[in-house]
Amino acid sequence: MSITVNARGRTMGFACRTFLVARDDTLWRLSNAKFDRMLRDPASHCLPVFAGQRARMASVVVELVARNPVRVVLNTFSILTFDAEGRIDLGRFEKQQFSLVESAVAPVFAVFNVDGNQTVVDATSRFIAQGGQWVPSRALASVIDQTALGQRQCRHL
Repeated sequence: MSITVNARGRTMGFACRTFLVARDDTLWRLSNAKFDRMLRDPASHCLPVFAGQRARMASVVVELVARNPVRVVLNTFSILTFDAEGRIDLGRFEKQQFSLVESAVAPVFAVFNVDGNQTVVDATSRFIAQGGQWVPSRALASVIDQTALGQRQCRHL
């Protein structure tokens, strides 16, 4: 979280809220600390409620004023794969995240022929990255935003 003070002396900052979305669209709040532990040591930090599933994840950055969320700044939507015991498939998640970054920066490093036409590019990273993303319905996106802003309750993992 980043904190600054505005001209009126009020603290401002940003926070990231992470949610897992169950098959029935129920939201589960996943603390940043717990998610970090899952990434560092998947074998010791399982989520049995998501065992054997591909779960949708929503990461929401909210702006804070006086420690209260006031607006959603950014949403990203990923997919997490869990094994039969509820351990995150770290290899798949990392591959998707690296591919997402690679596909985002690829246009900057595009290779052009001498006549100015872009050459054929390897789209492997783009397809891997797309497999790790999802797009919520408008209704679900609204519920996610409202929950991130504290306007709705949800379960915690």
